[in-house]
Amino acid sequence: MKALLSNAPGGPETLELTDRPEPQPRPGEVVLQVKACGVNFPDVLIIQDLYQFKPPRPFAPGSEVAGIVTAVGEGVSHLKPGDRVFGSTGWGGMVESMAVAASRCNLMPAGMPFDEAAAFLMTYGTSHHALKDRARLQAGETLLVLGAAGGVGLAAVELGKAAGARVIAAVSSAEKLDFAKAHGADDGLIYPRGPFDKEGAKALSEQFKQACGPNGADVVYDSVGGDYAEAALRAIAWEGRFLVVGFPAGIPRIPLNLPLLKSCQIVGVFWGAFAQRDPAASRANNEELLQLYAAGKIKPQISGRFPLARGGEAIARLADRTALGKLVVVME
Repeated sequence: MKALLSNAPGGPETLELTDRPEPQPRPGEVVLQVKACGVNFPDVLIIQDLYQFKPPRPFAPGSEVAGIVTAVGEGVSHLKPGDRVFGSTGWGGMVESMAVAASRCNLMPAGMPFDEAAAFLMTYGTSHHALKDRARLQAGETLLVLGAAGGVGLAAVELGKAAGARVIAAVSSAEKLDFAKAHGADDGLIYPRGPFDKEGAKALSEQFKQACGPNGADVVYDSVGGDYAEAALRAIAWEGRFLVVGFPAGIPRIPLNLPLLKSCQIVGVFWGAFAQRDPAASRANNEELLQLYAAGKIKPQISGRFPLARGGEAIARLADRTALGKLVVVME
């Protein structure tokens, strides 16, 4: 079987399409014929050894997959060959076949295509955990989403609207703003490229404040980081919640007088660790998300599909922050 492997730390261009033996299931595992693999920002980092997890090489990037069970290991009773499943794997998904823990697999709803299933769990799981469990977003509150046209950002836009919030999309281009508004954002702004000097940071903060209104944002969803984080925090409401989701623009340095002055919370969001530490709560969240999908309130927006041999191109699209919605590698 074919696998797109990272053999040494580096960018997407270092990935190599390689023949590998067919996997066999160990106890508690199933083997999947992978039909699609979602591409996420951690894939940009993990192949450079910049992510919090550093798997032994060689490994394939790709942290969420959808496919068909072809074999089951000892002790697996809830899945059988022929089942259509999707799940979060951490890495290893850009392959034609893989062994994965059966506990990480969920049965796909009837009618859900493989590409949407592979683009579903990580972005919606992260954003649902962030808004529901960490921020406790309420109907009528104002939600400011940074990076609102990307995978997790667009999921936050959709979920914010489903929760009854007023959603403000912050993006880097007119195309991205139109995209976010087409999928539920009430209003938005186009921010300039950083980094910013003192005056530029002040102007950016004013942009956020004007977009959110005089009371500020009750919840800030920050999947961008860098200089954008402090500027957005300055636009937060009294007792607001600032969600730390990701850092494609760099890890920010936040003056801690700001949380004091706003009596606000800075809240970390680590969905993968949450899913491992509290699997029952994670499964309940997944069921809620599937109900929202069935009701038509959320739907992965896939802007690009790539064959396995071009999986590195999909990762590069995320690295340069030009992608809209989700990108998926599909197996032919």
